[in-house]
Amino acid sequence: MTAHAPSFPSSIDELTFPSASHNFSHVLSSLKRSHLSVANRLRSIDRDSQFVEHIANAYRLPVIANERCGSWYIPPRIKAGSAYFKSTDGHQGQWSFSMRRLNLQVLEIVGRDGGCVIADSTRRGKSMPDALLKTVPIWCAVFNNLLFGDEKEARPRLFTAEDVVSASEHSQIEERLDAFTQEAMTLQLNVPRLRSQLKKPLRPFWVTPDSSLPDIRSTAKHYHPVVCCTVSHRVHGAEGSENGYIQGAGDDSEGWSHGLTPLVFWKNRSELLNAPEEDLPDLISKLVKQEEIHSGLMVGNDAVLIKPTNSTYVGSLSAVSKNCRFDAVVICSEIASHKISTDTSTVLNKATPLLRLECPGGKLGSRALRRQLHLLSPFLSAQFNNHQNPRILFSCPKDNDLAIGTALVALCLFYGDDGQVDESRLTRGQETSGNMIDKQLIRQRLVWITTAKPSANLSRSTLQAVNSFLMQR
Repeated sequence: MTAHAPSFPSSIDELTFPSASHNFSHVLSSLKRSHLSVANRLRSIDRDSQFVEHIANAYRLPVIANERCGSWYIPPRIKAGSAYFKSTDGHQGQWSFSMRRLNLQVLEIVGRDGGCVIADSTRRGKSMPDALLKTVPIWCAVFNNLLFGDEKEARPRLFTAEDVVSASEHSQIEERLDAFTQEAMTLQLNVPRLRSQLKKPLRPFWVTPDSSLPDIRSTAKHYHPVVCCTVSHRVHGAEGSENGYIQGAGDDSEGWSHGLTPLVFWKNRSELLNAPEEDLPDLISKLVKQEEIHSGLMVGNDAVLIKPTNSTYVGSLSAVSKNCRFDAVVICSEIASHKISTDTSTVLNKATPLLRLECPGGKLGSRALRRQLHLLSPFLSAQFNNHQNPRILFSCPKDNDLAIGTALVALCLFYGDDGQVDESRLTRGQETSGNMIDKQLIRQRLVWITTAKPSANLSRSTLQAVNSFLMQR
């Protein structure tokens, strides 16, 4: 009796797999989500914050958060301020000196305390973020050129981490420094005032949880140290390979935080770290609402005067109070037609002129702002004609984008270089004055805002809306 040969599949299409195999990718995704849970992120952030405190104590220097994620890792009691150094300005071949984010507040802190620590993190796969590796060194080099470029003492023009940044990349960045410095000079910064703050040039150093502490004492006589601190331990294996630890856990918080902010986290740290994973979304929602109620009671304390003017202010919606006594208010908010209009009597003096520009959040808000900016000129002209130096508040929910863009338009349209209202612009018509506005003037006025309000973070889309409106008039 002849045995039949077993029948083997002759093509991939004939292969069959257990049904469970079809769910393999789903299982992997579930495991990854489990590892990247909110609880693991908060515990990882708390672990990394201990390294930040260690560095602050070791160097006895103030700690500055590089936003957006730096504030997650810094206990508020040791946080001296925030900075905005973008990693994209340090990417290979895209090196840049930001004309929008000058971070002048960092110079003030360094001058006052002799140096600083800038804290940031990066996700799995890198040892340090490009913001600390290259953007901060470029920033240091440009301000060294601006403030100390006329000194005869020979010193390196650029400092980079030799073990991470190649000699070729260092050289390519160095070749661009003169161009970056020339661009910065067009901003008409108050160089003598900045020079009075800094007695010595800036020098960056780098430290991570996996490195030794650099010795900054040997150069302290000649330089102010700027310690670039990467807070997260580098994970070399796959996600989940280190018992729940997540490198760069604070990154992209809008995708995982359920609305939790660094401020709310640090105010309720113990409660959040001890809560079961399944309870965290509801607990976070409760804590965020409590903070919103508390913040809403802090009315009228956050309006910032934009110098050298004596009449232009920027603040959040909580600054729109009858106790603030502004002569006019401009509000950019998607709730302008609801909360503000229906409750005007309790939020604002009825006699106060109010311009509402209805703008949602994000890029849609920037586009909506562009379509409504034409309403600003006649409104402000009326205020300037009716009052001598009227106090005008520009407001939006978070006071760091749409309100900044609207105030920037006003500064370009109506104010001279001395910060005073140019009355000739009121009498000769805005079309004539509009011809004088270019990107250089817009950048110079933006410097006024970022100097007065370091937390101002004008988005690229809002700046594009402002440029489009001003230069196409």
